[in-house]
Amino acid sequence: QVQLAEFGGGLVQAGGSLRLSCAASGRTFSPYFMGWFRQAPGKERELVAAISWSGGYTYYVDSVKGRFTISRDNAKNTVYLQMNSLKPEDTAVYYCAADVLGGGKYDSWGQGTQVTVSS
Repeated sequence: QVQLAEFGGGLVQAGGSLRLSCAASGRTFSPYFMGWFRQAPGKERELVAAISWSGGYTYYVDSVKGRFTISRDNAKNTVYLQMNSLKPEDTAVYYCAADVLGGGKYDSWGQGTQVTVSS
């Protein structure tokens, strides 16, 4: 059983920065992919960024390209999301997720952390 825990959410003014962390615990952790999702009120959950555990592949949704950076520290079983130039439309609950079983789906999820960007 893998547990994921997100840290680093909060309130920030537009143009500011936050760094989210997602720490994994449990059995030996070697996922295929890690992703950051977000869900704003009244909107569907969307994949914001993803990274392969080998680090050779990254993905960003168009709305965050050039502003967000996903990275991972394999030794610490941690994935990060550096968010710069934040906009009010980035306000959402952010979740980290892992594809542990290799089925092409995210099968382990954190509890989420709130990010609020004020204008």
